[in-house]
Amino acid sequence: MAPSNLWIDVSAPWRSARVHGTGRRTGLTFPMNNDADNGAATGGGPGRRRGGHLTDCALLGPGGGAPAGRDGTTDTGPDVLVLGGTGKTGRRVAGRLRAMRLRVRVGSRAAATAPFDWQDPAGWPAVLAGARAVYAAYAPDLSDPAAPERLGALARAAATAGAERLVVLSGRGMSSAARAEESVVAALAGTGTGWTMLRGCWFAQNFSEDFLLPEVLRGTVSLPAGEVAEPFVDLADLADAAVAALTGPGHAGQVYTLTGPRALTFREAVAEIGWAAGREVRYRPMSRSAYLSEMVARGASRAEASAAMGTLRETLDGSCSDPADGVLRAVGRPPRDFSEYVRRTAASGVWDEE
Repeated sequence: MAPSNLWIDVSAPWRSARVHGTGRRTGLTFPMNNDADNGAATGGGPGRRRGGHLTDCALLGPGGGAPAGRDGTTDTGPDVLVLGGTGKTGRRVAGRLRAMRLRVRVGSRAAATAPFDWQDPAGWPAVLAGARAVYAAYAPDLSDPAAPERLGALARAAATAGAERLVVLSGRGMSSAARAEESVVAALAGTGTGWTMLRGCWFAQNFSEDFLLPEVLRGTVSLPAGEVAEPFVDLADLADAAVAALTGPGHAGQVYTLTGPRALTFREAVAEIGWAAGREVRYRPMSRSAYLSEMVARGASRAEASAAMGTLRETLDGSCSDPADGVLRAVGRPPRDFSEYVRRTAASGVWDEE
């Protein structure tokens, strides 16, 4: 993953992106396209509109039930702590857990009940107290040099607090993510706290909720990806895998590489989006040197841009092109296809021309 003050967080496609600036978003708000979760939540097909809006499927669990609390039902069971619970993956994980009527605490710097700061370990014990299972999405990104140490420290703190499970969002093909995983495993050795690693590949939702959305809306998606294929994962599948690992048996010590069922080049992916959205969207491959220069021109430091390009070289070198069986192993069903995500997202109107 890449530092969060890059002009675009290209090297961490599963993390929150910055566009055209140094740590500041533009006026464009990245929506959370919950329609892309409808199938995962209900086991069904395309998203459904209710009252002109797509169902908020981040709040639907495997049975498609209503969010906890809306019908007066009291949440039960052990506490589950979701760190990064306001992000793209964390919101989906927390919503599914609430739909299961579990007690969920969302840990973030802005959280009222569980304020959590990765740079303030002194405050971690209070947030972790009472949590039986913890989901951790590190911020800013796993490319942060401090990530392995901090995740290891979090793992030790979670074990000390009595947590039984720690589920970590990791990244496929990233050497920095591998170091962070090793730190967590070493920290939990002999503690009795189980760990599960979720190695996500590029998120399909990058095209609708993150740094590629402005480019889709402008009609040209530019990346130094050449014609390398990527088996984009739907965040609905990632969230389902996280919930399974947090609540079900048999996931301790497992590493799940989460992908879609087929690999597409970015040219093919953009073509599917354009067809479904009913507009022209094209792919423009760039050289790495040109892309690095463009990042610097738009506000990234040379060091930040170089770090991002290093991760891009790792994740877009062809070594991550093969689909993996992580979704099937974690949740017992095949992953959703990219075309399914595209159909649902196009129906939401997020790609409509303004």
